[in-house]
Amino acid sequence: MKLKNIALAALISISFSACSDDFLENKPQGILSDGNMNDPQAVDLLVTSVYATFGCRYADSNDPHWFPVTNWSYGEVRADNAYKGGGGETDAWEIHDMETSKIQPNNGFLDGKWFNVYCGISRCNSAIRALNKIDESVNKDKNVRIAEVRVIRDHWYFELVRLFNRIPYMDIDLPENDYTKVRNDEFTREQHLARIAADLLEAADALPDTQSDAGRINRCAALAYAAKVKLYQAYEQNPQTNAVVNINKALLQEVVDIIDKIQGYDLLADFQQLDLLEYENGPESVLAVQFSKNDGTADGGRINWSMLLNSMTGPGCPWQGDGFFLPSQDLINAYQTDADGLPVFDYQSKPDYGCVKFDNEGNYSLDNVEGNVDPRLDFVIGRPTITYKTFTERPCGLWVRNSDVYGYNNCKRFWLSPESPDANHGWPWGASALNWQIIRYADLLLYKAEALIELGGGNLAEARELINRVRSRAQNSSYVKDFYNPSQPAANYKIGLYPEAGWTQDYARKALRTEMRLEKAMEGERFFDLVRWGIAKETMNNFFAAEQDNRIYYQNASFETGEEYFPIPVAQYNFSGGIYVQNPGYPDF
Repeated sequence: MKLKNIALAALISISFSACSDDFLENKPQGILSDGNMNDPQAVDLLVTSVYATFGCRYADSNDPHWFPVTNWSYGEVRADNAYKGGGGETDAWEIHDMETSKIQPNNGFLDGKWFNVYCGISRCNSAIRALNKIDESVNKDKNVRIAEVRVIRDHWYFELVRLFNRIPYMDIDLPENDYTKVRNDEFTREQHLARIAADLLEAADALPDTQSDAGRINRCAALAYAAKVKLYQAYEQNPQTNAVVNINKALLQEVVDIIDKIQGYDLLADFQQLDLLEYENGPESVLAVQFSKNDGTADGGRINWSMLLNSMTGPGCPWQGDGFFLPSQDLINAYQTDADGLPVFDYQSKPDYGCVKFDNEGNYSLDNVEGNVDPRLDFVIGRPTITYKTFTERPCGLWVRNSDVYGYNNCKRFWLSPESPDANHGWPWGASALNWQIIRYADLLLYKAEALIELGGGNLAEARELINRVRSRAQNSSYVKDFYNPSQPAANYKIGLYPEAGWTQDYARKALRTEMRLEKAMEGERFFDLVRWGIAKETMNNFFAAEQDNRIYYQNASFETGEEYFPIPVAQYNFSGGIYVQNPGYPDF
């Protein structure tokens, strides 16, 4: 599979933005040429073709569910938050190998992701070259549009660094015929991240605070992404072992300073509003992939095809999907809280919370549910016997395709309630126009808190306030009610705020990392967080040990040094003519 330049057809598809998707309502088609590049409409079509790369339904690939923009397989199933799901271990074995840390360079889902991301970069490069030729006196938006494309291009490169570490950097003016001459070890991880962050900050300077066309990247979106990249860059790694060897405090201070420049955003009032269409471009959305349905395009519209396989299924289920991407029991256990409503850090030493048990007649109930739990548990996870969103026909049932292998829990996040007229009731099951959030305001609060904690000293108090702000939103959200007794909560929900007493740097670090997991569960970020913190090996091996009685296929699973990054796909090594070098921890080509 080789890198290809993608034709700049003005086929409007899926948008990546900080606002709404109004500017996607036009549906023109055509091929852009140098002759019409000074036409403002032609320029917008060119840039929209770049936004469209976030659908990943272009070029030689029509399978974004296998190579998802949402990173559900690369960032969650690969971590301790989720199981692959589906029909069993051999159903999409490529993801099963990610889940059990048995990844090999011939895994086609690695090659597909690499290919799709470089297709996106190629389209960005082509657009920037074309935009550079425009006469600015004719098109006053030239520099703004270039900045938008640069942010999207930086997003793709950041994805590559997080996934593969050693990657080739394709310069904007590099001829396609020279792609095979670019080595993948020319720059280190830290050098790539430094370049991406610097480019994002330059792009931010060219972007307005707001855009006249809703749905376009603005200055704050670029700044937010730069802060995220610098946070990763601050954790400096040994290039041979991927171990964190230093945390750069100067970069952490830059993270804080950048986030302080971002104004005009806030948390939504209720956590569950994150999955309601009417709030999706609200105050919490900083950077989001925009989706739509019934918009005149094929197969139901510009829906989130990355989640195509993941709708629930089973007896009595309102949808009949493929049942991939299921929350782990370990994630459920992590939502337990103590008498003060604070997380139980040693939850793995305790019995599983809320497991399904059957009586002699085959009736089922949940076991060990007397303790307290964070209310986000039932905002994120669909558990049997618990009310599923606003669905009134029945509570969540045994809605898992292969429960013998994966248990009985499914995902509530990213889906509308089944009775919603805005959700598909046929294929593609459960699809809607719900956006995918890449950066939301809660992320920025936690990024800043993380930086402050690692800076230490007098910064710890402000970090606690930021974490408590995120917890307060969950605390004040409308709790899930018992299906048969709506006057009562569905579980013993209790979430408290961290007190000043005992708030040491070590405790604060545990609190931040736990909060990041509970607030961001199933959003495609967990594995990358573990690698950034330098705790992937420890966390994953503890997870395998804790879960092997529930999931038999974990009994021989082991996470080894080097697996923090995927191997370079063998197909890409062949494309390079043998000049790519393999990542540490994997056999040489």
